[in-house]
Amino acid sequence: MSILIDEQTRVVVQGIGSQGTFHARRNQQYGTQIVAGTHPKKGGTTWDELDVPVYTTVAEAVDAEGANTSMIMVPAPFTRDAILEAYDAGVPTIVCITEGVPVHDMALVYNTIYPRGTDGTADKTGRPVLVGPNCPGLISPGKANVGIIPGEITKPGNVGLVSRSGTLTYQIMHELNLAGIGISTCVGIGGDPIIGTNFLDVIPRFAADPDTEAIVFVGEIGGTEEQRVGEWIAEHIPDTPVVAYVAGFTAPPGKQMGHAGAIVKEGGEGGETAADKKAALEALGIAVGMNPTETAELLIGRLGGA
Repeated sequence: MSILIDEQTRVVVQGIGSQGTFHARRNQQYGTQIVAGTHPKKGGTTWDELDVPVYTTVAEAVDAEGANTSMIMVPAPFTRDAILEAYDAGVPTIVCITEGVPVHDMALVYNTIYPRGTDGTADKTGRPVLVGPNCPGLISPGKANVGIIPGEITKPGNVGLVSRSGTLTYQIMHELNLAGIGISTCVGIGGDPIIGTNFLDVIPRFAADPDTEAIVFVGEIGGTEEQRVGEWIAEHIPDTPVVAYVAGFTAPPGKQMGHAGAIVKEGGEGGETAADKKAALEALGIAVGMNPTETAELLIGRLGGA
């Protein structure tokens, strides 16, 4: 099995410019069902490069083609409206690749899609899954690829992978692949300050997937979400092989590292550095690599040198 995307995934692409076309065509060549594109001025035409119809709105693509997943690759100033259009059209899985989306736009998007419950926290029950923005997307090897993850570096298998980083994830997937280990699903959640999906939205899905037998998660400096993930794992799936990597072991406090959300506040309460996260996770029985190569090696060891 897999999570979020599979052979039944039917993708509408919002943003059929040069980059959208390039990556949508790669996804289509991988075997993903790209069923439509959208453009406000090209509805009723054909997206020649992919030989699929173009609709004016996402709602039209949902009604006519049964689209159940959206891949958003529109420019950042238009991303807020694109996400909300997919949401209003009832698309259950929305994958936003675009980077540079303003934080205040994502604050509006997040609170629209995930309204706060009576306890003040976002209630995601029965709500769409928004992955991203500023993420590489998802791949369920051999089934579907939605985003910019290179399909040739991995193969079907039983390891669930979730990560804030794209390129670090690619390296881990590639090294696992060289060792004969495949992936059930890889989810790149993105590293912006406000993202639709976090680790604890994904890892319980892996835990519930009978074909996902091990998990790798790749975090970054800043915040303490990785510690909360470790606590959930220790409580709910203590016998599942889990390995982690935390990017930013050499990052100085107060300096942003790559992603907008990857920063350790100066004078903070602690727990936000890579070393802090590593110590906390290892205390919970989760092996943590110092780099992507060691992370892959740790998982290979956990799986008995598969």
